[in-house]
Amino acid sequence: MPIVILTDSASDIDASVRQSLGIVAVPLKVMFGSETYLDGVTITSTAFFDKLKQSSVLPTTSQPSPLEFAEAYKAIYEEHGKDVQIIAIMLSASLSGTYQSAMIAKSMLEESIDITVIDSRKASYVHGMICVDAAKAAKEGKSKQQILDMIDRYLDEVQVYFIVDTLEFLQKGGRIGRAAAVIGSLLNIKPILTLDPAGYVSAFDKVRGTKKALNRVLETFQEYAQGKPVKVGVLHSSVPDQAAEILERIKQEFQVADFHLEEIGPVIGTHAGPGLIGVLMVRAE
Repeated sequence: MPIVILTDSASDIDASVRQSLGIVAVPLKVMFGSETYLDGVTITSTAFFDKLKQSSVLPTTSQPSPLEFAEAYKAIYEEHGKDVQIIAIMLSASLSGTYQSAMIAKSMLEESIDITVIDSRKASYVHGMICVDAAKAAKEGKSKQQILDMIDRYLDEVQVYFIVDTLEFLQKGGRIGRAAAVIGSLLNIKPILTLDPAGYVSAFDKVRGTKKALNRVLETFQEYAQGKPVKVGVLHSSVPDQAAEILERIKQEFQVADFHLEEIGPVIGTHAGPGLIGVLMVRAE
């Protein structure tokens, strides 16, 4: 039975990787005032960050409608036949209504399609990496249950930390107060954020300077890895050279079994701004 992985564009999977693995991504929308773009379809990450730096308007985002998910499910059904099994891995329900739209769409369908919708409680390439590995497992002939078991392990074990370069977008988005943002910027405070077990963005620590923040993150990962092989992802918003340097350091300090270097897309970039670095890690089996 064919197994197809479906996700949303906030998973930040490179288009060429999605195509090669047959992953279907339903796009979220990004709005700059009256201008609306489909994430990853009518606006790229590079174009988004260029526009963000120049715009006086803070962009907003919106989830796909249930109808858009229903159409994606039907298209998969029509392409692969009635025996297809769809595993839909969605952006954290604590951050977006995307998961709810995917669930409503499932209930709307008259066709009897085997669809499993998962609230990843993750965001960006954190759930993107899980989609990629799930699609690879499907191509290798793993069963649906084997893939779901792997997804469960990843969701329980994956660690992720984000180092925020500027407090401007957290302040504009209402995450922190203006006074805290001004003082933090003056003191060169670099917040380290993570995703809590419920899928909310939460503060892990705050450190003066990016170098110290990175050292703090890698110390935490050393405690997690315990010298064992790990899969690693380094994510960035418009700072590819810095991200590449961090990935090289991680390769030297950890037993890296697999690695990914990915740019954060417009949806997550709306709330984080440019200059963000994210590092994710999960133990390799």
